Amino acid sequence: MLLGMIPAAIVGIAAIAVLVALIVNIEVIAVSITPFAREWGEVAQAATHFAAGLALIVASILVILNTYTTVTLMVGDSFYRLIATHVDATHGAPPEQQPQGFWRDLRRGIGEGLRVLIPTVGLAVLVFALGFIPIAGGVIAATAGALLGGWLLVVELSNIPFESRGFHLTARRRTLRASRARALGLGAATYVVFLIPFGAVLAMPAAVAGATLLTRSVLGEDARLNDLAATPDTAQEPPHERRDNKREGR
Repeated sequence: MLLGMIPAAIVGIAAIAVLVALIVNIEVIAVSITPFAREWGEVAQAATHFAAGLALIVASILVILNTYTTVTLMVGDSFYRLIATHVDATHGAPPEQQPQGFWRDLRRGIGEGLRVLIPTVGLAVLVFALGFIPIAGGVIAATAGALLGGWLLVVELSNIPFESRGFHLTARRRTLRASRARALGLGAATYVVFLIPFGAVLAMPAAVAGATLLTRSVLGEDARLNDLAATPDTAQEPPHERRDNKREGR
């Protein structure tokens, strides 16, 4: 688990630097992206600039967190595979898949990472627009950011455990949609924890472990293992004991 914090910390430094630079210059940026408000009154201008700045920060956090997760999983791939493997070994390993080769896995990983990140930009634009809703815009944008960003996070975090079972991006999304409430619950909770200073660094290994457990749950692996564990007991029970149990109503 501790080793999993190393790539998270390395990538986290860059992510924090980008976010701090944005916050420091947010006033200038907010003014530059709202030229339509230049002729308005002072109060209207201030309100517009505040809404634009807040919406931009919320939208940028969505992009930064999902980019951070994708890059961290790529940089620390070997660390996080060890975590996922340990979780599987503890709860019952899934059937082994034939390795595809390093370069093929790398190309597919980069391609799937981009396919997750590209929609992030569109969702960030949506969150930014929601921030301009009068009065409640900031709250609506933050809530939408947590839900939409959480979904993208859980899709990315579950990449390693799903991939080890031969599921790639399209199948991964389809499987997670079938258990949307559980997937969103993990994703949104992880998103909120990642907002805490250094929370992403500390929680990244646990997030990968949680995504592995979620993968096992949505694929029904734990239920199958429980059934298999229970079957031998019944099969090995002596016949006279089974007859006695039936007579006694057990």
